[in-house]
Amino acid sequence: MIDILRAKNVFNDFINNYENKEHINFKLKVIHTYHVAENAKIIAQKLNLKQEDIELAELIGILHDIGRFEELKLTGEYNSLKFDHAEYAVKILFDGNLIRKFIDDSRYDNIIRTAIQNHNKLRIQEGLDKKALLHSKIIRDADKLDVYRVKKEADVKALLPLRVTKLEDLEYSLISDKVYETILQEKCVINSDRVTPLDFSVNIIAFTFDLNFKVTFQMLKEKNYINDLIDRFEYKNEETNTRMKKIKNVVNDFIDKKIKEV
Repeated sequence: MIDILRAKNVFNDFINNYENKEHINFKLKVIHTYHVAENAKIIAQKLNLKQEDIELAELIGILHDIGRFEELKLTGEYNSLKFDHAEYAVKILFDGNLIRKFIDDSRYDNIIRTAIQNHNKLRIQEGLDKKALLHSKIIRDADKLDVYRVKKEADVKALLPLRVTKLEDLEYSLISDKVYETILQEKCVINSDRVTPLDFSVNIIAFTFDLNFKVTFQMLKEKNYINDLIDRFEYKNEETNTRMKKIKNVVNDFIDKKIKEV
């Protein structure tokens, strides 16, 4: 059995070593970590997995963003284009054997490493064994579910740091043609294709196309995150307003389709 309480205590000891604990992004990431761990546990339970896999899913949730705290310390921001926090998390956990503080049993190491490495990539690497693939999918879904929550609850300035300073930045923003067409094709947006503030916002909505499990789509619909994320802003540009309505319909239809699949 995996001792989740022990893992949480070790995680708290780990983050307490940082001096920037009062930074808003630091606090948000701690809260995010625990939400993702809970999401992972719930998804695993809804998939009727064995208790071992439920605990493993929750543990991976606790560990998945451990590289973010060093990223904030070293760079002062979270920027996935400049810093691969997943690879850094693996380095922190396994190069110095920190992983053994979280869990004694090494038989899960490859699954943990693989799931963390894949949680922030555009798509999961090919050729994974069944168990590693399963947990890679769970952590990706759990993570995305909480990113929706974060973006729904965040102050507009915290929604897109360094890109949005006031509400009007989003309300008058356009959507790039490439980003818009990508969403209409039911695909995730490539980070490098994002240009406008609204591109960075709808990028989150497009995460929906990469979710893996019916139970995740059901959780997403129950939380009403997509509608809330789109409806929280008034789009002053006529073309943008029309495009956002289209995006809303496309994404909601996709969710409903996935829920109805056998």
